[in-house]
Parts: sequence; C-alpha cells; structure tokens
Amino acid sequence: MENLQAILQSATPVLIDCFATWCGPCKMVPPILKEVKDKFGESLRIIKIDIDRNQQLSAQWQISSVPTLLLFREGRLLWRQSGVVPAHQLIPLLQQQLS
Repeated sequence: MENLQAILQSATPVLIDCFATWCGPCKMVPPILKEVKDKFGESLRIIKIDIDRNQQLSAQWQISSVPTLLLFREGRLLWRQSGVVPAHQLIPLLQQQLS
C-alpha cells in the first residue's frame, strides 16, 4: 500500500474507517461504506485501519472508541465521528464536508 501520509495529503478526500476485529459495531460498517463508495465513486477514497495493528496511528489520532470515521483532504482532518453512522446520514454529512 502506498504511503499513508501521501494518501492523506492528496487532493482526493480520504475516509478512514478505524476499526478493531473484536468490535461488534465495527462489523456493521462495511455495508455502509459500500453504499458510500457507490455514491462517491472515485471522488472519495476509503481506507480501513485496524487500530490494534496501527497503535501509533490510533494514539496520533486519539482514537478512544471504534468504529471511528475520519475524513481527510490535503492533509487536513475535516470531520470525525465515532460510532456507527447509517449510510442515509453519512452520505449527506460527507457531501456537506466536501462541498
């Protein structure tokens, strides 16, 4: 996988799904992200990050609960939310952040 910093700095917005394999609610997120990907296509990149395998990132981003979604563009954190957000709420939120 290409360098995460390079991905975060790009002009293409990046939605990061911070999850853990032991997290029950995290298992509800993939179908939601599929709907988001279907809506945004190539205009939004989606990455999943396992917080247990990437503890330094978890600390850097102060992830205290999972799932947590982070939205970056050009290296800036635009939006973050913990918990499961249904697609019908997440899509307009992302559209608002990216407009």
